[in-house]
Amino acid sequence: MKASAGKRVLMLLENNPYPHDGRVRREATALVQAGYQVSVISPRRHDQGWRDTIDGVHVYRYPAPPSKGGIVGYLLEYGYSLIGAFVLSLVVWAQRGFDVIHAHNPPDIFVLIALPYKLLGKRFVFDHHDLSPEMYNALFKDGGNPLLFRMLVWFEQLSCKVADHVIATNESYKRMEMERSGVPAERISVVRNGPDLKRVRLVEPDSQLRSKGKTIIGYVGIMGFQDGLDYLLRALHLLVYDLGRTDFYCILIGTGDAWETLKKMTADLKLNEHVWLTGNISDTDLMRYLSSTDICVDPDPSNPFTDRCSMIKMTEYMALSKPIVAFDLPEHRVTAQDACLYAKANDELDFARKLAELMDDPARQVAMGKLGRQRVETALAWHYSIPHLLNAYRQVLAAPVADGASEEPILLHK
Repeated sequence: MKASAGKRVLMLLENNPYPHDGRVRREATALVQAGYQVSVISPRRHDQGWRDTIDGVHVYRYPAPPSKGGIVGYLLEYGYSLIGAFVLSLVVWAQRGFDVIHAHNPPDIFVLIALPYKLLGKRFVFDHHDLSPEMYNALFKDGGNPLLFRMLVWFEQLSCKVADHVIATNESYKRMEMERSGVPAERISVVRNGPDLKRVRLVEPDSQLRSKGKTIIGYVGIMGFQDGLDYLLRALHLLVYDLGRTDFYCILIGTGDAWETLKKMTADLKLNEHVWLTGNISDTDLMRYLSSTDICVDPDPSNPFTDRCSMIKMTEYMALSKPIVAFDLPEHRVTAQDACLYAKANDELDFARKLAELMDDPARQVAMGKLGRQRVETALAWHYSIPHLLNAYRQVLAAPVADGASEEPILLHK
């Protein structure tokens, strides 16, 4: 059954195939359950079709661009994705219709797709997942190309100014949108990225993993060059070779552009006996492995990007009652409070010492885990964010839908 005009949403996603981006999937599913018709355009993995329906969400996929890395590689990837997403937006417009374009960044270039549709009466929601300019700087030790940084700022500002409503992941992002792009507070909704407690739950631990060490340390997340896994590996090297601790095993779950580099670094630091990089695994294995850990870690270093970010991995650890060791970042403290032991920002030796301190105090591990779980249950779980998302849509669609947006979709074929 098709939703009435005014409740049809087209989501644009580039940095993950749908449904592998958890936040996008949770938002799309929440809107469907609230009576919206939701279509999503994303890149396609080799094992996916170009059309799909998942939990009521209509998915359209274009072939994923080759990942080449570097500035030229990113420009080619984003240019290709922009064309692919625009072509599929015409297909969705013809087949199903839409009243709102909901763009998930990065990148911020989907505003170029939204602009012509706004002339036809469509509305534009900019879902600000990442600060793309600061994330770009974090990728390069020298800060990258200043001209490209300014271009990224310009696209972010354009996205924020063109948007009928901006969705921010936390208060730090909201302040940035107000200060850098001049968005009034009433056009911004904070929708935190919390865990779905139906998915993130403790299960029976993996006995083979538990046998690897007295203390099992865990990490889950994307493994990009900006995600701090190099800091973690150096901290683990210090834990073994400076602090003399060999009674642990660390499992690193996930993949990304830095995965091969991290594998080599693990060998170079003589950590193969203590570290396992799993690569991509199923949700079932993910929950089993995380349920086997004693301590979880977030090694994101302090910089202008991470200082403003709320990391979903932190709340997932907390949902599983796992104590955390992380660098002392402002948004980490907002999220985890006393469920985390904070090392001095970017100090790898202090990170190692905090790990050793927590390894030697099982009672504190349990107490911190309970505090984290309680905070998720009372404030941070995904169901607390859904009303903010729906309220943002009520504001976006408060005005009557333009005549052009209320027409029945044109069928390309029967």
